[in-house]
Amino acid sequence: MRITRLVATLSALPLIAALSLWGTSGAGAAGPGYVALGDSYSAGVGAGGTTAASGECRRSTRAYPELWAAAAAPASFAFTACDGATTVDVLNGQLGALGSATGLVSITVGGDDAGFAQVMATCALSADLLCVQRVDRARGFVRDSLPGLLDTVYSAIRARAPHARVVVLGYPRFYQRGGGCLAGLGEAKRTAIDGGIDQLDSVIADRAAAHGFAFGDVRGVFAAHEICGQDPWLHSVTLPVGDSYHPTAVGQSHGYLPVFTAVAG
Repeated sequence: MRITRLVATLSALPLIAALSLWGTSGAGAAGPGYVALGDSYSAGVGAGGTTAASGECRRSTRAYPELWAAAAAPASFAFTACDGATTVDVLNGQLGALGSATGLVSITVGGDDAGFAQVMATCALSADLLCVQRVDRARGFVRDSLPGLLDTVYSAIRARAPHARVVVLGYPRFYQRGGGCLAGLGEAKRTAIDGGIDQLDSVIADRAAAHGFAFGDVRGVFAAHEICGQDPWLHSVTLPVGDSYHPTAVGQSHGYLPVFTAVAG
């Protein structure tokens, strides 16, 4: 999710484990073609290692798709995820690499459609009531509008990659409730934000299942590693703000990667 909009208002899994999912046994082995779609959580924003060639998409060599591809050695790998991507952006700019030879697809999408950047701006700068109201507005969009947008994206992926296993990943809760932050949001805001993320993940999981796609729920593995926890795998507000509320490199390698690996095979 592109947190740079706030400016206006303010270790991988062991190699052998990943390779075993594809029945490979050596560095030269290859599995099916893999295409990584989605928003900043798939692009690896916040993890460092951003490649200059990816421009404003800010794709990282430390993102879970790169880590998985380096270990599993798929027959081909296309990394088209992009910072700030909505469902419309995925439809219009990321599906070109899909085809009949694609064996695996991953995607995170929906957070930018729901306006999480704007939600976090409001909650960081406003009183509890305004934060809760903004979260509620986002939840209304997730309930009423997002399912149809996801259906359109998922149908397009299946049409272009009819033989692929598609893995849809969700989002972690941002805050450890009851955790301590020197300068963090209060409990009412944390509860509202995490509740909105839970609803978002629930809708994403439901629509993924309706299309026969696998869902990777990262909330469990990120538990106790949210913002305000003792060992966070997510950034809080950063300067510059573009990495705010995104997984760190550890969040990608210890959070997203094992969840993806577990459901990819």
